[in-house]
Amino acid sequence: MRKILVSVLLLAIVLVVLDRVAVVGVQREVARQIEAAYDLSATPTVTVNGIPFLTQAIAGRYEEVTIEMGDITQEGVSLSSVNATLYGVRAPLMDLIQNAESVDLRAERVTGSVVVSYATLDARAPRGIKVKGGNNNTIQISGNLTVLGQTVPVTADMKVALAKDSIRVTPESVKIAGGVPVPNAERLVSFTIPIKDLPLNLKLTKVSPTAAGLLLQGTASDVPLRS
Repeated sequence: MRKILVSVLLLAIVLVVLDRVAVVGVQREVARQIEAAYDLSATPTVTVNGIPFLTQAIAGRYEEVTIEMGDITQEGVSLSSVNATLYGVRAPLMDLIQNAESVDLRAERVTGSVVVSYATLDARAPRGIKVKGGNNNTIQISGNLTVLGQTVPVTADMKVALAKDSIRVTPESVKIAGGVPVPNAERLVSFTIPIKDLPLNLKLTKVSPTAAGLLLQGTASDVPLRS
């Protein structure tokens, strides 16, 4: 009886070790493929969720995989905290072991988020304007504008909205110090941040101001994870 218990215990330990070794291998391969497919500057951190892993590996389907890509630059725009969760990832373990280059790694569905910092917004705002966080889904700007040869202080509450391949920042209200009449004040302080070709084919669905910057959220479906 004791020998049987020892054997069962040893078998359990071996299975646990195999489980962890296998998950590390799959995570490494998925990270490598995503880095190449989306031309990332650094290898992302990939975590296959769910225990035991081997049952998912044998089935060739991973229900939930999280990815942390850190900071990236797209179209000259710096994006930080680029994270995603993949659902229904198809990646047969034996195919990965025998011929990883030909495996059709694919996710049924992806949700993700990125942050556009206020420093990035400053770089895209009109000259002399600084951006800071606001409330009620708005951000605030302040600074000086040169209008008709005069430098005038300006502040405004700005609303942010998704547009085609971009974020559009437009004023809800503009205040000019001293009551100086400024024609087309709204046009002078509006600006756009281009956002396109996001990793994992994410299509933006929501934008909201946070303490760190603008939080962008998106989704995608039937996403290839290799080039």
